[in-house]
Amino acid sequence: MEKIMWDDRYKMGVEAVDRAHAKLFRIVNKLFDLSQDASANQAAYKEGIKYLEAYSMTHFSEEEAYMRSIRYGGYAEHKRIHDNFRNKTLISLKKDLELSGYSSSAVERFVGIMGSWLTEHIMLEDQAIVGKVVRQKKRDLSTQIDIISKTVHHAVKEVLQTETKLVSTEYKGQNIGNGYYCCQYYQMGGGVVLQLLLGVEDVLFLRGIERIPGIRKREMTERDVLHVFGQLFERMGRLFKVETKPEFGPENLLSRDNFRKEFMKGCPCSLLFGTRSGALAFCYRSWKEKKHGGES
Repeated sequence: MEKIMWDDRYKMGVEAVDRAHAKLFRIVNKLFDLSQDASANQAAYKEGIKYLEAYSMTHFSEEEAYMRSIRYGGYAEHKRIHDNFRNKTLISLKKDLELSGYSSSAVERFVGIMGSWLTEHIMLEDQAIVGKVVRQKKRDLSTQIDIISKTVHHAVKEVLQTETKLVSTEYKGQNIGNGYYCCQYYQMGGGVVLQLLLGVEDVLFLRGIERIPGIRKREMTERDVLHVFGQLFERMGRLFKVETKPEFGPENLLSRDNFRKEFMKGCPCSLLFGTRSGALAFCYRSWKEKKHGGES
């Protein structure tokens, strides 16, 4: 990951909120510096993370008070996102830190997710408060999240041999670090097309690669990458009761930038999972094809 630099594009024009956001950037960057310091110990990590969490919660409360004071129409949804981060994302991330013994790589992963969440939240959710962006209302998938997350969990456990934890139901397309990215399309009948998107951090992905017989005796190939993604998509596709096996090849692989471009077309379901080896993003969207091509 890289440091997150505060600049004018993040400003809302509300002095107290902007000041708090700038301070959060500084805290995240100090934690990043700490993760790069070979002499840092567990106590130092714990103290820094504790301070970041405490300041974040104070900021959430103050920001929510401001939204109430101006009678912001999106208050309930915005508060739900804060609560989800407080009660699910942070708890999951802290458990991963404890399991790793607060290793420097785990702390760096923690800081990376925090930094990405913060920047995306400011640009999309916070700036909507003052009308700088128009917030798009998402379809309610609360009844499906549990089923989807269990499907992803089982697929990753079978293919990559590791346990996952749902970190966030509000993944917003931010980079998850160096990794591998892929998409798959399914024809669902009635002209409906389903697209699944997967982004897997490299350390986690390599767990699957290592299971391919003979891989340790040679260099990894594109065929190996497709093999692992193919297994993941095959298992995840069962969730949508896909009847036919779609074609799958090198054209399904994406660069990190193209993954983000595909995501930004609008995904009603976007989940971020954490593991002891790295993060994984799972997203899907669907649309009905027009008679002459394109999306409706």
